[in-house]
Amino acid sequence: MTDERTTRWRLILGEGSEVLGEVDGIAARQLEALDFLYSRETTGGIGGIAPSALTIPTWINEIKELFPTEVCERIQSDAFERYGLAEMVTDPEILRTIQPSEALLHAILNTKHLMNEEVLDLARDIVRVVINEMMEKLRSEMRESLTGRKDPQRRSRRKVANNFDPKATIRANLKNYSPELGRLIISDPLFSSRSRRYWERWRIVVAVDQSGSMMGSVIHAAVCAAIFAGMPSLDTRLLAFDTEVVDLSSHIIDPVEALLQVQLGGGTSIYRALEYAESLIETPNKTMIVLISDLFEGAGGWRMEQAVRRMVESGAKVMILGALDQSGAGNYDIMAARTLASLGAEVGVMTPLELADWVAEVMA
Repeated sequence: MTDERTTRWRLILGEGSEVLGEVDGIAARQLEALDFLYSRETTGGIGGIAPSALTIPTWINEIKELFPTEVCERIQSDAFERYGLAEMVTDPEILRTIQPSEALLHAILNTKHLMNEEVLDLARDIVRVVINEMMEKLRSEMRESLTGRKDPQRRSRRKVANNFDPKATIRANLKNYSPELGRLIISDPLFSSRSRRYWERWRIVVAVDQSGSMMGSVIHAAVCAAIFAGMPSLDTRLLAFDTEVVDLSSHIIDPVEALLQVQLGGGTSIYRALEYAESLIETPNKTMIVLISDLFEGAGGWRMEQAVRRMVESGAKVMILGALDQSGAGNYDIMAARTLASLGAEVGVMTPLELADWVAEVMA
């Protein structure tokens, strides 16, 4: 284990500096990412890359995650201008043979500004394959949540809290009562399915932070918004924001085109997104605002809070999500989250399916 100063020298010197000590954790990942690029100085270019667990797509995503924006931009600049790495990312022959994956989707979104029309068309096809797979996995279960109320006569294999049937569960498990423990042992929890129900139309505004650290959330927000847009009970709008707000609602049915409009990176002005979302409210008690952000607002924090306060007081439902991906992992400013929660917003992290359950609960 090395101290911080020695670790920095390891990162600067790279290959050959092992004598200074071992690195682990994030520093080890940073070292591997830097070696993946800069070891080309001593290995004779792309053809002589030292063995690495990284691939081009995963490397692009790694440097976005591991380094500050200005450092990442410098590394990318070296990769594209000094080592010709852009040719590997944007080479049509490689794109024709590479296996579509979520990692490749991330890499394409990070480098699409470098692509000419031919490469962008190939990249669009790859994006569509990955997005269609995600849509297929999510669509049926999300629609089940959104298309009706609980039907106690029908059982559901989808074991989520909103579908739990406590009365039926108790009846079914009475045989498991333990006199010794004085408890009912639940071995077979039961969940109700949903029967179709038509609600009065609601508007849902999904506003997603498009700063570099939020890519996973941007992807899942676009997919969820597309599924919401296919529901007759929902009037769905999709916004992406950094320091400005881009209304992607015209592309909402096609998340591929929506994602290709996104410009990842840059600063963040959450209050601008909330104020724009507020302008879309027509019937407050039939409106949901879903903000997906890390909540690191800075100087505009008071305007962010004011916008949330106004919307909550108007009767709109406001949900603040730190992330929106399949794992439910979140990373956000806890103090800002607590403040917004105290103003009446709901705050947390949710998978797409959990978000659909929340939407259904609000509309019920």
